[in-house]
Amino acid sequence: MSCHSASDLQVTLANAARRLSANNPFATLFERGDAITVELYAPIGADGQLPHDRDELYIVAAGSGRFRRDEEVVEFGPGDLLYVPAHVPHRFESFTEGFKVWVIFFGAPRPAP
Repeated sequence: MSCHSASDLQVTLANAARRLSANNPFATLFERGDAITVELYAPIGADGQLPHDRDELYIVAAGSGRFRRDEEVVEFGPGDLLYVPAHVPHRFESFTEGFKVWVIFFGAPRPAP
């Protein structure tokens, strides 16, 4: 989706969450070329993601837990912002039921180091 009309002005957490399922824990909500992509991510049980080729920001929408970025670990909760550079291993750990996070990929894809 690319925001170009009044109907694309707002994406609510509730509406975005309706697009998720146990088999598809993420939904792309907004894209503008390589500049930015916004998703909602809500893993169930375990976070199985692999490193990405773009920098990313996470904004916690609901839930709490621990976040691991390479060897660093922090506790997180609603409203927290987490940053991960491209190609750095990371994952959410020990998160609560109903955990949801906005994901913002930005910048062009970068080759692996």
